[in-house]
Amino acid sequence: MNKVFSKYFIAISFYLGLVASAASHTYFFGVSDISANPNTQHLEIVHQFTTHDIENAIAETKQIHFSAEHKNYDLYIQQYFEQQFSLEKNRVEIPLSWLGFEIISGRIIVYQESTEQSLLPQTVVKNYILIDTYPKQVNTVNFQGVDDKGNALFGSLIFDYRLKEAIITPKISQ
Repeated sequence: MNKVFSKYFIAISFYLGLVASAASHTYFFGVSDISANPNTQHLEIVHQFTTHDIENAIAETKQIHFSAEHKNYDLYIQQYFEQQFSLEKNRVEIPLSWLGFEIISGRIIVYQESTEQSLLPQTVVKNYILIDTYPKQVNTVNFQGVDDKGNALFGSLIFDYRLKEAIITPKISQ
């Protein structure tokens, strides 16, 4: 009887360990997309990150217990993204309007936009999202639109603890 219990205990412990390791993750990444909407003539920015990573970063920064039940949840999420991500052209910050966010399957999806009418070469992207909280964090910013001459402008920028700012440079399609 002891042997049977021991086997079940080991099996249960093993499966609990698997569940615990699946609940936490070892890869820290986020994706942001910047695109020029030809209909509205606005830049649209969509960020996707793991919700609990964002919550942990806010909790650490503000030294509070932070979850969806917090009375300032929406405000703190907004402030975090506005402080951690920006666009700049000719050393002037491009204003980004906050549109909101939603949480789907453990991912937070954040929406911002700018009334900038085209995505110009030499735009500086500053992306600090989660990089100071998680040393292994890697953020990708994909961009697509047109430059001031109407040429297609697209590509990706990668951010991590070593690189938190990058410049959009043209990759002209033919």
